[in-house]
Amino acid sequence: MSKKFKDHIDHLCVLLHNGKIGSNELLRNLISTSKQEKEINNDVSENSIPEESIDDILKELHQMIGLNEVKKIVDEVLAYVDIQQKRKLQGLSAAPLVLHMIFKGNPGTGKTTVARLLGRIFRSKELLEKGHLIEVERADLVGEYIGHTALKVREKVKEAMGGILFIDEAYSLARGGERDFGKEAIDAMVKAMEDHRDKFILILAGYQDEMDNFIEINPGLKSRFPIHIDFQDYNIEELVEIAELMVAERQYTISKSAKAKLFNMLSSKRKRDNKYSGNARLVRNLIERSIRKQAVRLKDKSFCTMEDLVTLKREDFEGGENL
Repeated sequence: MSKKFKDHIDHLCVLLHNGKIGSNELLRNLISTSKQEKEINNDVSENSIPEESIDDILKELHQMIGLNEVKKIVDEVLAYVDIQQKRKLQGLSAAPLVLHMIFKGNPGTGKTTVARLLGRIFRSKELLEKGHLIEVERADLVGEYIGHTALKVREKVKEAMGGILFIDEAYSLARGGERDFGKEAIDAMVKAMEDHRDKFILILAGYQDEMDNFIEINPGLKSRFPIHIDFQDYNIEELVEIAELMVAERQYTISKSAKAKLFNMLSSKRKRDNKYSGNARLVRNLIERSIRKQAVRLKDKSFCTMEDLVTLKREDFEGGENL
């Protein structure tokens, strides 16, 4: 039984108690609603996401490398949700659940991955009907003429109903100045949040400094996003650990000398490029490049052992400093 159906039954019971409807009308309404519920369930059964245990999803989150501050805040949000629901059951006043969020951090720090996990978590808690993620950027929201932008925003919000709308590099909406349609996108977005309260969650994401400035110049947004999560850069040890997980998923291993080479490359790039050092995205590119280089190294070998085929060596990482 969906949350919407449960809420409808509760509403009918209140009407019956207050004498607004009779028992026969209540019965007819329940039968009609039950049929509609069954038809909807039949329509979506083939494409629906399997039910998941909240414990399994949280275990997946906490097994992610690093992101300690992110995990802490997610646990706080879930504790808050649980307590508000328990207060409501006891007849106490419960604060409205506003779960729109700001994600701040460099690329490759897990923002999109965490957003997907949150969709699944909130679906399992029945806070979202579907829990899917719609990921968009400026080009998906900003139109080319008056009225076009509002239409594009409405279309994306409609797609995100029951799930999460994730806007990457959200600050780009404010870059064009007063005459730019980005401002119209922001206004349409705020309207959608008011019109469809509790129907979807909006997450704005981007670099920390840019997102801080974006919120400051759009004071109407600040109060609508009570949850701010900072995604810190991975340290070098964590990046090497991520690399080992990536190669294991592809049934490869990294030799000790290759691991030392990778560590030195990542350290040098972090010092050289500072906050634009790539994080997990850079690691993925380095791994994919090393696998290609290993293939070239082995292609003319007449016989390859299992160890040959699975081991990435130091020479397979040569030249990666330029990525």
